[in-house]
Amino acid sequence: MTRTNHAFRRLNYVFAAIDHGSLRQAARALRVRESSVSRNIVALEQFLDTQLFDRDVHGVRLTEAGRAWIDVVRAHYEGLQDALGEYGRGHQDAKTLRIGLCALMGRAFLARLVDRFSHLHPDVNVAIQDIPREQCLAAIRRRRFDIIFTQDLEAGMLCRSETFGHERLFVLLPATNPLAEKPAVAWTDLADMSLLVSVASEGSPQDLLLLEHIVAAGGPTIQMCHASEATVFLMVQLGQGATLAGESFARAVTIASTVWKPIQGLNSVSSITAIWLESNPKRALLRLVGAARNLVGATSAHQVPGDAGRAEAVVVSPAALPSTGR
Repeated sequence: MTRTNHAFRRLNYVFAAIDHGSLRQAARALRVRESSVSRNIVALEQFLDTQLFDRDVHGVRLTEAGRAWIDVVRAHYEGLQDALGEYGRGHQDAKTLRIGLCALMGRAFLARLVDRFSHLHPDVNVAIQDIPREQCLAAIRRRRFDIIFTQDLEAGMLCRSETFGHERLFVLLPATNPLAEKPAVAWTDLADMSLLVSVASEGSPQDLLLLEHIVAAGGPTIQMCHASEATVFLMVQLGQGATLAGESFARAVTIASTVWKPIQGLNSVSSITAIWLESNPKRALLRLVGAARNLVGATSAHQVPGDAGRAEAVVVSPAALPSTGR
């Protein structure tokens, strides 16, 4: 491997550690061993004769010297990546707003938001595309996307994030499962089952932290499936486990031989969060964020507490929600 390749790899590990705040999470995102991440970061620190990170049991954080170095290096590094990857500058078209989506949660909210935005600004083209969770921060910084809707993702350096609300979680069960007769289920009710999670192509589960909490609370076994969402639904129909979605998706999609059931108790809601680059100059982006805030305010004002029979999920402000234990 050339010296250039070594440098790029070490920088990748450094930036992943910054974005995730821990070597373990960085290794998971990069699909390498934690020891490999640690070893390469130490090698870079030795080469620079500078300590980039403070390390403790809670994770890693940049030292003052590390922050100063990163501020200088990161823009050059990502610009070089763009040049080597031949990314087109069409991504910066002011009349196109590129929205990334890496979660099943909050899709009804996004549909209402885009519909309202398109009505107010018909001259702006809105493009929506799925993106794996681990690619979100880099895609925002490199302007491949203007804004990404995700779950519980730290904004990282140079980015802003805002939680527009929360959505109740639903689980898809085979219709023959005894739990299908219950009005709602807790994670402990599913302890003997497998929770099927799609990890099609290079994408990772949308909310690893939520899955970890579910397992720790005595919930189902997590089964990663290298299959599309449609195939996961088929597996549920065949009685091979259950799967997870937000309320808006569950109420909109009916699947033969299965039933959707709301989750109750701890870890029963998921956030609807957006991240964007603070320096993104697009007026359309600022208008979309403003429209999202107005939509949340209007929805919260008209919410009827405890209305479980609505056709769409209610997006509410965080203060209106019960504790999730997260």
